[in-house]
Amino acid sequence: MTATSLARNDPAQYDQLADQWWEASGGFAALHWLAASRAEHIPPAATSGALLVDLACGGGLMAPHAAGLGYRHVGVDLGMEGLRMARGHGLLPVRGSVLAVPLADGCADVVVAGEILEHVEDDVAVLAECARLLRPGGTLVIDALAATRISRFLMVTVAEKLPGGPPPGIHDPALFVDRERLLAAADRLGLELRLVGLRPSLRQAVAWALGRRESVRMKPIRSTAVVFAGYGRKR
Repeated sequence: MTATSLARNDPAQYDQLADQWWEASGGFAALHWLAASRAEHIPPAATSGALLVDLACGGGLMAPHAAGLGYRHVGVDLGMEGLRMARGHGLLPVRGSVLAVPLADGCADVVVAGEILEHVEDDVAVLAECARLLRPGGTLVIDALAATRISRFLMVTVAEKLPGGPPPGIHDPALFVDRERLLAAADRLGLELRLVGLRPSLRQAVAWALGRRESVRMKPIRSTAVVFAGYGRKR
């Protein structure tokens, strides 16, 4: 069975593609770019015991970017293959669902929820878990795909055919995220959250495709209609 023979958004695809987690030119290449972008918005740890909770950590791609920030880095995921890789890169692995994270209330100084909101039936429930895990004043970093026609077209119809794009079938466009609903939920949950659009540097993406770069920087843009990030704190 190949990844493309599975239903869209089937988590089994991640296990089938596990050997590509750490390939800079593999099917998860863009996740490396996003991991570096997330780390740019995480402040250095204020105390020696500060905790960063990395939801849906996969193979641990945040590890090299968070390593110098001084946190205990806990990765939460359901996939055992990814968690084994994450452990090998320095994360403390915890097997669990992002809808019911097996960690204590207020334990985290930082919560990262990248590339997960568009993979669950209830993205607000994941946001509620982020709020529960964060201590007051804690930092939240998310990224997701917007529920728009242009996003569905670019991220499914187009991107799945491009180098560096998502593996075919990894996303279900029906689960893409309603940004207004997300912001309203964040406010109810005591989270101050602002959204920013993201896109890869086109010049660097071309150089990467030609084998002249190992990574591509994600650039902030005004429009959040395709890929967006959210940066905030718990009140």
